[in-house]
Amino acid sequence: MSTGFTPDPAILFFVFGLAAGLMRSNLEIPPAVSRFLSLYLLMALGLKGGFALAHSGWDSSVASALGIAVGLAVAVPAAGFLLLRRWLSAFDAAAVAATYGSVSAVTFITATQHLDDLGLAYGGHLAAAMALMESPAIVMAVLLANWVRRRQPPAPGTPAVPPARMGHVLHEALTDGAQLLLIGSMVVGLVTGPSGEAAMKPFTGDLFKGMLSFFLLDMGLTAARHIGGLRGRSPALVGYAVLAPPVHAALAAALAAAAGLSAGDGALLMVLAASASYIAVPAVVRHAIPEAQPALYLGMSLGITFPLNILVGIPLYTAAAVWVLG
Repeated sequence: MSTGFTPDPAILFFVFGLAAGLMRSNLEIPPAVSRFLSLYLLMALGLKGGFALAHSGWDSSVASALGIAVGLAVAVPAAGFLLLRRWLSAFDAAAVAATYGSVSAVTFITATQHLDDLGLAYGGHLAAAMALMESPAIVMAVLLANWVRRRQPPAPGTPAVPPARMGHVLHEALTDGAQLLLIGSMVVGLVTGPSGEAAMKPFTGDLFKGMLSFFLLDMGLTAARHIGGLRGRSPALVGYAVLAPPVHAALAAALAAAAGLSAGDGALLMVLAASASYIAVPAVVRHAIPEAQPALYLGMSLGITFPLNILVGIPLYTAAAVWVLG
């Protein structure tokens, strides 16, 4: 089995969208269409994960993978905050750390398609791991921001921002529609099993590649719009956006090897650890940490890390997982 990366239509559409955005083309995908595509991809991914779980069942490797996912979701933002405080305010460091401690669903979905193209098996429970990794980073960022507010008075002339209510933040994090759709679809796939898989095959199989290609075209356009958010920033931040993902992926690979996971499961854990959120976390952080600069954490995650993961990271992490985990 070869792990060499041959660009497929989905990746080429992302490159096309990125180029069109950088050329300031008026090409755009209507927001309602983009929202539909993201919901379709999450629903299809959840169903595929549920069908796979119905075939394989739950075992110790499932528990190990989910445990590693939650551990990474706590360790990555904690370490990121301590490092980023060298260059950023505490609020910006908390927001960026949360962004990199959470995950990108589109990166994960693209990675599953890459593994499918290679014929590399992976467990359906990794979709649940992705959902579990969304919330811990958000909670940690809000706790850090509240801690800073208590210790650091606001600048003169700046109104004080009250601590974010953790109950409200938890409700937003745990009831996010995209997460609920993913988990609900997994449950449907698990309950219906092989009969459901046969009935939904056109939806989860034949349409998937085309829908992913269309959505990645939109993501290329979106990424190009956010690259400018880092103009004039410290080179160290660009370095973090480039280097932190492979470091996080290497940590995931070491944990996967220690737990004896398969190459496919290890590859997806590496992708999850290396990805950065640009939807769920920014939506919550924008309201919970208004002192942070959205252009900064969106510019890093969507302008640099997301394109690098799509174009280079996914095949690199897959090849590394096959080499380390066999």
